[in-house]
Amino acid sequence: MPGTRSGHVRVLIVDDEDSLTELLSVAVTEAGWRPYLAGDGRTALKTARGCAPHAVVLDGMLPDLDGVQVLKRLRSENPKLPMLMLTARDALEHRIDGLAAGADDYVTKPFALEEVVLRLRGLLRRAGVEDTRADDTVLVLGDLVLTEETREVHRDGTSIQLTAKEFDLLSLFLSHPRQVLSKAQILEYVWSSSFDGGGNLVEVYISSLRRKIDKGRAPMIRTVRGVGYAIRPPEDGR
Repeated sequence: MPGTRSGHVRVLIVDDEDSLTELLSVAVTEAGWRPYLAGDGRTALKTARGCAPHAVVLDGMLPDLDGVQVLKRLRSENPKLPMLMLTARDALEHRIDGLAAGADDYVTKPFALEEVVLRLRGLLRRAGVEDTRADDTVLVLGDLVLTEETREVHRDGTSIQLTAKEFDLLSLFLSHPRQVLSKAQILEYVWSSSFDGGGNLVEVYISSLRRKIDKGRAPMIRTVRGVGYAIRPPEDGR
């Protein structure tokens, strides 16, 4: 997902049908919310830790973990997270299990997108987040989350301690996801300077930031030789 400022409510959509998740993504976007997509249970759990969703649309049948298993794990990490289950019309057992596990509501397939949006809006309103705009200082890219107001950084749910300049550098990257930034641009933004020898300073801080953000994980901070640096989600090979 783009690393833009997430002033919108974040909705995690979990379903292994690509065509359905795409339709739900469009509906969620048109409702003014920001969609995050996952095609299986394990990806859903990882994505949830990274994007901290305000609500989840969850299919009851997934290719790896059972939807109820995913629901229970998400609920254990965030007991108040609104959950809307998607079930097949004849899957009474899934509906019962889902509601018993803590689902707030369910919709049977096939369904109208308008119904999903209305039910989500009701869940969000009851949770007090439908009109949330307080987290517009949050920058998210993949499993990396930066909160400017509290100057906190997490990757895959793990807190990462950064110095003031490292934080400013990461904030610059996340404000321009995938965009290649030159050393001169980085110097101007982070240090408000273009002094000679600044290129070495940028290299030192890039190296330090990589050790903290990327060490032991799929790399996100990329070097574009002869041009500069960019931050991209691990799955983005561009």
